[in-house]
Amino acid sequence: MNDLYKDILTGLIFIIGLFGFISGEFIISSALFATVAIASNVNVNSKRGKTGSIV
Repeated sequence: MNDLYKDILTGLIFIIGLFGFISGEFIISSALFATVAIASNVNVNSKRGKTGSIV
């Protein structure tokens, strides 16, 4: 999957989680926020591995 599509999907899941939080679906929104946090960290770590720099 292209990096742009991964970023769009991550942002979309975050927005859905935000709307879920506002509407009162706290368990679902917490799961979505956790998914976004993990996916975001995986994307950052995979991009670091490709370039070879830690900074």
